[in-house]
Amino acid sequence: MHRSLLSTALSLTMPLAALGTALDAAAHGPTRQKVTETIEIAAPAAKVWGQIKDYAALESWHPAVESSETSDGNNPGSVRTLHLKGGATIVESLKKYDADGMSYAYKMEDPGPVPVTNYSSTISVKGKGDGSVVTWRGAFYRGDPNNNPPPERNDEAAIQAVTGIYKAGLGNLKTLVEGK
Repeated sequence: MHRSLLSTALSLTMPLAALGTALDAAAHGPTRQKVTETIEIAAPAAKVWGQIKDYAALESWHPAVESSETSDGNNPGSVRTLHLKGGATIVESLKKYDADGMSYAYKMEDPGPVPVTNYSSTISVKGKGDGSVVTWRGAFYRGDPNNNPPPERNDEAAIQAVTGIYKAGLGNLKTLVEGK
């Protein structure tokens, strides 16, 4: 009889424990999202890096940016303000700059119209044969941290926005560098 009660008690607590774990996961809030986009460019890495190395000049290769300026050029800590076509702005700060390694990392301080929070990103250029590969990767949380965010500020919206930014920039970079 004792075994039967113990068995019944365990059979009831197991589903409750599983339910508690599921509820804990749902109550946890948003999870960090990641996006990585790469593109191969038929040009030497040094030429590609020459196009993107100036942290203050994103408008020179990203089609959504009308103008930009920085507080301290390519030096870590430099704050970059991007003025987008259409009037919105984004404010970012440079975290690392590696000219020899052809990469830099930055963080969005004010994402403006981008539906993200706590966004950090790295862009890098590597040689591949006679050409190069550019990798742009970012990690972020959705724009609304609540459990039921509106569709325009949920995980899918954040991923779609960042993916669109990366693809538009990398596609235009390829066109500019390859001259096609």
